[in-house]
Amino acid sequence: MPILNVKVSGNRTPELSQRITETLLELSSQVLGKRRDLTAVVIDYVDPRDWFVAGQSLAELKMASFYFDVKVVDETNTKAEKARFVAEAFAAFERILGHLHPESYVYVQDVRASAYGYGGRTQEYRHQHPDQ
Repeated sequence: MPILNVKVSGNRTPELSQRITETLLELSSQVLGKRRDLTAVVIDYVDPRDWFVAGQSLAELKMASFYFDVKVVDETNTKAEKARFVAEAFAAFERILGHLHPESYVYVQDVRASAYGYGGRTQEYRHQHPDQ
């Protein structure tokens, strides 16, 4: 049930959105063990002229960048799984976007089960009531 909030430098195309979504669904399920059918991806595109690193725009640098966070329930993934996810996500975005600025970020955010949920129920409630 993770949600991934993605920011990507560049222009939106349906093909690029689909490729990013498929990549993140695959990584989330294969590396973090999350269910594809409960994973949401939201993508925002930012003009490279409006994305700055150290005072220079990505357009000036002729580079691409991305940032995304993924919220997962605390204690459902190990440090090693999260480290692998960060590394594989960076490599995947480099393949997708091309010349990638190293100041591109992945944030795996551990959230408390009692403070996170979907469909009107927290993950803590779902854990305590598995038959519902």
